Amino acid sequence: MPTSNPTPTPTPNPVAADEASKPAAAAPKGIHKGVSDHLMIEIKEELENMLSFAMRNGKIINTELNPLIESNNLDDLINAHNILAKNVAPATPKSIKFLKKLNATDSRGRIVLSKLPVIRNLIILALLFLALFIGTSLSSQVDQASLAKGVLANSGTDLLLNLVFICATSGMGVIFYLLKSVSEAIQHGTLMPEQSIYYVGLIVLGIMSGLILSEIVSTYNNGEELTVFNSSVLALVGGFSSDAIFSILQGIINKIKALFTSGND
Repeated sequence: MPTSNPTPTPTPNPVAADEASKPAAAAPKGIHKGVSDHLMIEIKEELENMLSFAMRNGKIINTELNPLIESNNLDDLINAHNILAKNVAPATPKSIKFLKKLNATDSRGRIVLSKLPVIRNLIILALLFLALFIGTSLSSQVDQASLAKGVLANSGTDLLLNLVFICATSGMGVIFYLLKSVSEAIQHGTLMPEQSIYYVGLIVLGIMSGLILSEIVSTYNNGEELTVFNSSVLALVGGFSSDAIFSILQGIINKIKALFTSGND
């Protein structure tokens, strides 16, 4: 008599059983408020930083902040954040946090140049441009006659030394502007770490502006009335006002572009 094989019963997977027995991941405690606890803590820290900055710098603090800061309600914290942001302007919570990090207790023993790499790099570049300016000005090949020739009428070593002289003068101008800007940013609490990228671009732009400005004037006057003093001043002004020169050139290009685009329309 034939016997039928019984159907084997599947053995339960221990891994699946363990996963099923685990409780579901709990949501952050502050999620019922619309944000996580991490963001709530960050808001509290920014409020504390701005309040401390305002008190240390003699800012007028609105007394309505007291119940708002003590509250754990998200709306109250946002209102307090908005009020304090207006009180500490033009500083921002990000810049205040950066300055607080620079003034931390573990960095008090360090000198200012090591705590602020931006100032250190600008001072090094200023000394470099000053050395190039002095070195090229001592050469007999850099004089009124060679500078008056300009780029097109000059060649060889004379042209190289003249260009280094003009670029060094432009570099000193833009470094002078940046050192002043960084000093004001530290004083007003608006310095941020990503501004170092902007400073690098502005240095290159300043050198180009000084070189272009001095050489355009030299070409325009055919070098007849250009002196060493005038060329140096033009390069210095070009480096210092690189933002203004860029804005002027950008405005001219936009007007020319508007003429062609309006004609096509």
